[in-house]
Amino acid sequence: MHTFFRNNVHGGRPYALAALGLAIAGALAVPQQAHASSFQLKEDTAQAMGRAYAGSATAGGDVSVVANAPAAMSDLKGTYFEADVTAINFSAQYSGSAHDALGNPISGGNGGDAGTTMPLPSFFFATQLTDRLHVGASVTVPFGFKTTYDNNWVGRYNSIYSKFESLDGTMSASFDVTDNFSIGGSAIAQRTSATLTNAINFSSVALGLAGPGTALNLPVNQVYGLVPPGSDGLARISGSSWAWGWQAGAYWKVTAQDRLSFNYRSKISHRLQGTANFNVPDNVSALVGQLAPALGLTPATLPFQHTTGTALFTTPSTATVSYWHQEQQFGFGADVAWTGWDVFKNLTLKYGNPTQPTTTQLFNWHNSWYFSVGGDYYLTDKLTLRGGFGYDTTPTTAAYREPRVPDETRKLVSAGIGYKATDHLSVNASYAHIFVNRAAINGAVSPTNDVLTGSFDDAGNLFALSAVYKF
Repeated sequence: MHTFFRNNVHGGRPYALAALGLAIAGALAVPQQAHASSFQLKEDTAQAMGRAYAGSATAGGDVSVVANAPAAMSDLKGTYFEADVTAINFSAQYSGSAHDALGNPISGGNGGDAGTTMPLPSFFFATQLTDRLHVGASVTVPFGFKTTYDNNWVGRYNSIYSKFESLDGTMSASFDVTDNFSIGGSAIAQRTSATLTNAINFSSVALGLAGPGTALNLPVNQVYGLVPPGSDGLARISGSSWAWGWQAGAYWKVTAQDRLSFNYRSKISHRLQGTANFNVPDNVSALVGQLAPALGLTPATLPFQHTTGTALFTTPSTATVSYWHQEQQFGFGADVAWTGWDVFKNLTLKYGNPTQPTTTQLFNWHNSWYFSVGGDYYLTDKLTLRGGFGYDTTPTTAAYREPRVPDETRKLVSAGIGYKATDHLSVNASYAHIFVNRAAINGAVSPTNDVLTGSFDDAGNLFALSAVYKF
């Protein structure tokens, strides 16, 4: 008998409840990225995207510093409003295979293209209150994703549908300590929400209860007659949370031509609260109902019942250094950004049903880095051309990578254009292509011990537009 079943033949009730918990854990595993490490999003400024976010805080004229580097509001003389929208188009295609806990192949396709096209809007406002004091407000989406696999793909027990979003409302202020040095900070209100689904392999759940002396008291080979392979259910998880964070930084005009910025953004800790809903095949419902007395359960406390749940989740801290050098005909700069993904070591879940045990799923992510260089060329007084290159490391490793986050190190190549339509209105447009290293899946294990082995080919395209109005 397979080790998985040998370890569970005398623990029918704990296994059934643990299977429920782990199914939820699998559904809550944080999914696919768009740009920046994992599911972090930098796409809140078309102007900076045109140069791969090099000089994001120091190039000037970009109101997005309200959310990304508030000390740099020092350069925004007057009152500004900026609206940005980025179309994120990405592709994630799997190739490989899967088998169940007994080593039998799992039927199904490769999931189709799990990617999508999604719009990402951002809004910024900044005004100068005194010669030295600036304030601003913004609405941005710093973390998010959406992926959809085919319902019958081989990795359905790991992931089918995933949507995750963190929405930030930010209030910022900056103060000019001297003519060349300013400090700034922000208060951040963040709402995080998630809706996630995956299939449940009820054939494996039933096999975990099989064997002499267990609740079924049947040989393993007879269980397939009761719950044959393909007896799939569906778990749907949704939850949300409000939490608070902050950021602080400094902006320094080193010379008349050189500017340097540093900004630190805090991690934000959430307690996601929501619901877990299950679709269970009729044959499985009948079987579980018959087992209730042997498992010591009542109808209200059976596994795979709709219930509530909570999970602790933290969006990571970031630290960014931005540099810009200005000449009359052109400017160039660089950014270095660190993201503290080591906060995401595991996901621990607690449930409203007291008979369902707390479960923990390991991720063991590590911190990541983003490097970029880029510049502007001023073709005329009204027209600016931009270009840049970025390199982004992944927080995941092959040992822990799974299909909700088929993330790998990537490269970003971008180009953009800016046009000053009037003394008050300017517009920007940018395009970027993301080249992603092949993401190996070295035996991702589902909640019911189904094993997925293969790799992902990922790629992305970004299209951004912005309008900046100076009052």
